[in-house]
Amino acid sequence: MLLSATTRLLGRGKTLLSHPVKRICGEMSTSSLAGKRLRVLVDMDGVLADFEGGFLKKYRARYPAEPYITLEDRRGFWVSSQYGHLRSDLCEKAISIWESKDFFIELEPLPGGVEAVKEMARMDNTDVFICTSPIKHYKHCPYEKYAWVEKHFGHDFLEQVILTRDKTLISGDILIDDKPDILGVESNPTWQHILFTACHNKHQSLSPSQRRLQSWSDDWRAILDSKRQ
Repeated sequence: MLLSATTRLLGRGKTLLSHPVKRICGEMSTSSLAGKRLRVLVDMDGVLADFEGGFLKKYRARYPAEPYITLEDRRGFWVSSQYGHLRSDLCEKAISIWESKDFFIELEPLPGGVEAVKEMARMDNTDVFICTSPIKHYKHCPYEKYAWVEKHFGHDFLEQVILTRDKTLISGDILIDDKPDILGVESNPTWQHILFTACHNKHQSLSPSQRRLQSWSDDWRAILDSKRQ
């Protein structure tokens, strides 16, 4: 069984969620004061977990008679928007897929992602956090995101999970994320955005401040090394 109980996922009320903001901010403050540690933030959906592939599979299974958009034809970050342009009622049908129970926990890992992040976490002077945005329909999503991390990284890695709707508020040196435009309260986040290539953004041009990581088989180590320098 993946989780013995909800209390296990929540750290039995002591480890994971007891003053989580204080714990994370404390780690970040220590890292910043040291001045030598590299802090890497890694997105989850579309970077570690195959959101697009998982969505398309479940959409076609639930709505076999409806039109769909192949991964090759995906354009734009918001899946629901492109489906809405295909036909207005398909927007809500698309949203219903990722609002459903078991959507996030059943996403397959993208090739090489789990291994790469585990390797990063073992590197000297490197702090790695999975920084992911939960959907507003919160009935299943937050729990399943933690459960997915535990399933693929182990229970201890839950300490490295940050759930936030605004990633600009999180300090770091690098953010690896498939979303082209990451906006929020902070107009100049501390991190450099490394755009992870996905079916929806592969044709998009980079902004001057961005770099692109084509996949986890690409040289992500060189990106980290260049940031250290």
